[in-house]
Amino acid sequence: MPSTEFLLTSLVVVLIPGTGVIYTISNGLFLGWRASIAAACGCTAGILPHITASILGLSAILHMSAVAFQAVKYAGAAYLLYLAWTMWRETGGLKFDTPATRKGLYQIAVRGFLINILNPKLSIFFLAFLPLFVNPQAASPTMDMMVLSVIFMAMTLVIFILYGMSAHSVRRYVVGSPRIITRLQRSFAATFAALGIKLALTDQ
Repeated sequence: MPSTEFLLTSLVVVLIPGTGVIYTISNGLFLGWRASIAAACGCTAGILPHITASILGLSAILHMSAVAFQAVKYAGAAYLLYLAWTMWRETGGLKFDTPATRKGLYQIAVRGFLINILNPKLSIFFLAFLPLFVNPQAASPTMDMMVLSVIFMAMTLVIFILYGMSAHSVRRYVVGSPRIITRLQRSFAATFAALGIKLALTDQ
């Protein structure tokens, strides 16, 4: 049974707006609730490799290897800058009356997955975070980490969906204003660019 401390800490971590939250909100706001759910699923799935790496101890290698860390870091930063450029380029070009297709939802989920999987800080975070709540005297500490990981991912998915649905609920207020749409798109593009630059400049 997970401790109250783990649940509260995880909730705070998930609630803090990060790249995945911003991505989910932007899809809910511009493309609708289906897109926000696809984004939430993709971002949540992107956590799985980091958690797996933490459980298997691969994060320690990433933490100790400056070359590996830098490679993943710059790949993630480049991808965020690419998303920023794409959103800025499409400013004013969104069509709210066109429902998202299955292919479109898949692409949204893949982008969310890549956003998180290309962030090496997540692996190091889980390497430091999960063991804090595992009893070293437990019969199977690895199993405990797996259970905590599943709970963390479930919380992430639920919170991200709530973020996306909240964004979708105010969507009708921006549909009729191209000026607001343009400003919001540019704001999200600038935010992705800033996050990409921040990731590129971060130290191990």
